[in-house]
Amino acid sequence: MPEPKLSHIDEDGRARMVDVGAKDVTARKAVAVGEVHMAAETLELVRRGALKKGDALSVAQVAGIQAAKRTSELIPFCHPLVVDHIAVDFELDEALPGIHIRGEVRISGKTGVEMEALTAVSVAALTIYDMAKAAQKDMRIENVRLVEKTGGKSGDYHE
Repeated sequence: MPEPKLSHIDEDGRARMVDVGAKDVTARKAVAVGEVHMAAETLELVRRGALKKGDALSVAQVAGIQAAKRTSELIPFCHPLVVDHIAVDFELDEALPGIHIRGEVRISGKTGVEMEALTAVSVAALTIYDMAKAAQKDMRIENVRLVEKTGGKSGDYHE
């Protein structure tokens, strides 16, 4: 039988968690980005911290960091990790209009942190939506994606 092409599929075609026991510990980093599109009026409420629920960006930053740390509880085959660094940053953009989100996760470990960075951005975006939904229900979360990955056997990736 040919070698499986997907690391999370065993030789019988069943899903499995990858064994990282023999891998070397290396410095690894992943960066993900995403956007929350909203009306200019909603963006101004976010900017002023004038939403009914309070400061959306502070809450979203904490939520994104917390989510990255708990990724293995959300995604079945992600390994529990002790991360070295998590950052979730925002850029308000009137031209969008909306908010650009950037999540960066770093680790010294045996497996990558792409899923942690993507989870941080996704949950930060969902938190912004939750905080601002009383002002606008038709906001859109878009373009969540990995833009950088360094370290590990598979090499580096840069969008």
